[in-house]
Amino acid sequence: MEELERIIEALLFASPEPLTVARIRSIVPGLEKDQVLEAIDALRKEYNRETRSFQIVEIGGGYQLTTKPDYGLWVSKLFEERSRHRLSRAALETLAIVAYKQPVLRSTIESIRGVNVDGVLRTLMERDLVRIVGRAEGPGRPLLFGTTRQFLIRFGLNKLSDLPKIEEIDDLIKNSGQAQSSLDLDLSVPDELGDSAGTEGSGDTVENIPHSDAS
Repeated sequence: MEELERIIEALLFASPEPLTVARIRSIVPGLEKDQVLEAIDALRKEYNRETRSFQIVEIGGGYQLTTKPDYGLWVSKLFEERSRHRLSRAALETLAIVAYKQPVLRSTIESIRGVNVDGVLRTLMERDLVRIVGRAEGPGRPLLFGTTRQFLIRFGLNKLSDLPKIEEIDDLIKNSGQAQSSLDLDLSVPDELGDSAGTEGSGDTVENIPHSDAS
């Protein structure tokens, strides 16, 4: 078992993105799902016991080695140049709308923001944060947009349900005494999508489009 732990540790250390259990099993033949999970749990306990500066977290449906928040300041200095390439406020607002209302029409995003979002959506798609998830029923079969697995990874989420509730964000802003946030938008479910909103392209009104992020 210890040898398996070291193998999985090496894979997590070398991988630039989260590894799913299925991916680990494809690399190490003959493993059962429970064996992988037990090894990961053993590594987590080992790291906690030895107070390591890193930990194993579950992100985007997989597992990844990450630095503990306590050491984030020092790591950010290492990647200071890279951290300057941040999303604009317009991109963050658009991404928030897509994340909370998906699958969502471009026209719905524009009605909320009050501006054309073609360029912003293109940027978000180029950065692999937003993707086309299907088409809505109706005239012209307009495209529907949703977030990607890379979005979950970048924001430290395992699944969409891990997104903070809008009420929680509002309370945080009020408690901190800050001005109204750019996330303070009308994020209620659009009538034209009904119960299909909040999924990743499934539902009676959506035609699914396969994508490479599926794991």
